[in-house]
Amino acid sequence: MPESHYEKSLIKAAEYRKKTAPLILGIESSCDETAAAVVRGGRDVVSTSVHTQIPVHRLYGGVVPEIASRSHTERIGSVVRDALDKAGVGLSDIDAIAVTYRPGLIGALLVGVSFAKGLALAAEKPLVGVDHITGHIAANYITYPDLEPTFMCIVASGGHSHIVRVNSYTDFTLIGRTRDDAAGEAFDKVARAMGLPYPGGPELEKLAKGGDTNAFPLHTAFNEGESFDFSFSGLKTAVVNILHNAEQKGETVNKADLAASFQRAVTDALTVKSVRAARDAGLTTLALAGGVSANTTLRERLQRECDKYGIRFCRPDMKYCTDNAAMIACQGHYELLTRDPDELSLDPNAASFLQLQ
Repeated sequence: MPESHYEKSLIKAAEYRKKTAPLILGIESSCDETAAAVVRGGRDVVSTSVHTQIPVHRLYGGVVPEIASRSHTERIGSVVRDALDKAGVGLSDIDAIAVTYRPGLIGALLVGVSFAKGLALAAEKPLVGVDHITGHIAANYITYPDLEPTFMCIVASGGHSHIVRVNSYTDFTLIGRTRDDAAGEAFDKVARAMGLPYPGGPELEKLAKGGDTNAFPLHTAFNEGESFDFSFSGLKTAVVNILHNAEQKGETVNKADLAASFQRAVTDALTVKSVRAARDAGLTTLALAGGVSANTTLRERLQRECDKYGIRFCRPDMKYCTDNAAMIACQGHYELLTRDPDELSLDPNAASFLQLQ
């Protein structure tokens, strides 16, 4: 009987592991970025291609899932072709295909997973599904060629705020998580309450640069406790209440001061808890990952705290902080080195496996 696609994938996955510099194509479509990248040997980024939907979603003040899915459907073919063209390779030169299959907007994920499965079947390539959060962690491997597990990582994004112990390239232990809003979500909601455009996080950071971080004493007892979990909903609500109360009284709030105070409260919580987690575990490296890792105030705050305790601080280059396919290809590479490829029955999932721990 002729070999099935999966039987061929197992053979090619074995060949992949024997190569010194295999090429892997990464595909990312979990939210509002359609991205593809070609990576050699796991960490050498040969090419990247990204189509952002921000101008469209800005009209609505946030991501509209249906619009995101349609845009991915329209763009994913050209984005993948662009990544291959920039790399100067054809699909036949690719050794494996990695794709984000969780977590994210289910419709958006479905587009990327379906496209990747079609490519894998047509080109007879191994397929490997990647958890988006582990992809963000892997972005640090691209920036730091010498970085290896074990280390602690704080993942802060629009949908997630996790402290993760990276035991190996494919083994992770959840140490702490948000109990409500993620850090990036809180940034965006506060920015929207202040009348700032989407995406709100970068706009709020710009506004905060001219503000007094001590003007508003924002804090939550939970974030100051011994738990490694976070809570940002109360901070968000406090800001909204300050704005509403001032409006009702006809008073003016210094939004730069309010933004700076809010940003300090969030970055303090992320910094103190993640550094304490690294110290308690006896780890000498702390990494930062996720969209909020592009926040310069957080990067500087973490650097100062790590320097205080002799901890190495790693953070991705700015271009790898937000959603991208290079990080998916990188993590996919390490997944394929340690496990069998996925079957074409691979389905997207809205939740990360870390959320199930």
